[in-house]
Amino acid sequence: MDPQVETPQPGTLSKPRRRPSRRTSIIGTVLALIILGGLGWLAWNLTHPDAASGTAGPGGGGRGAPATTVGVATAERADIPVVLDALGTVIPAATVTVRPQVTGVLQQVLFREGQMVRAGQLLATIDPRQFEMSLMQASGQRQRDEAQLDSARVTMQRFRTLLEQDSIARQEVDTQAALVKQLEGTVIGDQAAEGTARLNLGYSRIVAPIGGRVGLRVVDVGNVVGANDVNGIVVITQVSPIDVQFAVPQDQLPEVQARVNAGTVLPVTALDRTRANTLDAGRFSTLDNQVDTQTGTVRAKARFDNAKFTLFPNQFVNVRLLLHTIQGGVMVPVTALRHGSNGDFVYVLNSTERTVALRPVTRGQATIDKVEITSGLQVGEKVITEGADRLKDGAKVTLPGDKPAAAGAAGAAGAAGKRKGKPGASPAAAASAAS
Repeated sequence: MDPQVETPQPGTLSKPRRRPSRRTSIIGTVLALIILGGLGWLAWNLTHPDAASGTAGPGGGGRGAPATTVGVATAERADIPVVLDALGTVIPAATVTVRPQVTGVLQQVLFREGQMVRAGQLLATIDPRQFEMSLMQASGQRQRDEAQLDSARVTMQRFRTLLEQDSIARQEVDTQAALVKQLEGTVIGDQAAEGTARLNLGYSRIVAPIGGRVGLRVVDVGNVVGANDVNGIVVITQVSPIDVQFAVPQDQLPEVQARVNAGTVLPVTALDRTRANTLDAGRFSTLDNQVDTQTGTVRAKARFDNAKFTLFPNQFVNVRLLLHTIQGGVMVPVTALRHGSNGDFVYVLNSTERTVALRPVTRGQATIDKVEITSGLQVGEKVITEGADRLKDGAKVTLPGDKPAAAGAAGAAGAAGKRKGKPGASPAAAASAAS
């Protein structure tokens, strides 16, 4: 029989009652202890609010808690370049597809693929024999007609002499004068035909119209080439000088136009994809005549000498246009400038008291890592660059070099507090200090 179940007395109808188990008693005792502990902790917090919240004063650091470690920088005076950064495309100053002007068999190819050529350099030749024959034929026709013209002119002179002697009719003189004019016209036509034949003979020598780099050859020796060939013989791209096309935002267009209209030469720098290496330096060339309504920008072009051939046609580069330079601006790191509901501000360090003060400032131009402060800050003042998220006006801070000293001071303060039995010290330490 279970010892916890009572046996009913004879003659009664009540059900047997189960006695409380030992496990239930233990759980109830634990819950009671937890509730008493929570009530005690709440009473302690109500009587010691500073110790409970861990804050004391405007600095935001708790009583006995270490100050915030921050990084600082000094406001410096420096020249600030005002630049416009954009993505640009390298565009050759000229691109020419070299096509033959006459039809014939390609006889020689005198260039190498990728070679740098100069204007007027011989690139290829077409078999010239047919053009030489045409030139000879045109020259013979001209000489024959010139001889007939000379004969007609002599006859004309004789007729005029006879007319003065009244030995010939005037009609014969007029007819001979018309024949001379007719032969003169024939000779002029012969001269044009001879010039055309000579020009075709010259076209059998294919020369470079511009200087630049030749591309890949599309025809070989022995092919019949002509003026109607779409691909031509080769493509020449002028790479020195070379242009870079980029976009200027319409908001900065007035400043660019003002500088250009004043005759100022605006330096332009071409950088690689990482903006770490300078490819070449050039100058601003021109602006387009309209704004692109889809992007709100205006196309611009800069000219580069490209003496070292670091810029390649159709290459993407980063363009940096220098508009002007601000002389002697107050500069701080970008990480020191913060923005709040009342505007921009910085935390200024008081080196003596190791506290910070919130200082409203006005920002100016900015570079990649520096920003100009036009008002609210003086040269030489120290500003907080790291750890400012945990600060507020009047907060105490410590610098990385002050950590050992701050730890020693905190230890000394803690020991003094223990000796005086301040609230928050352990009972054992207080009793030891009292004894």
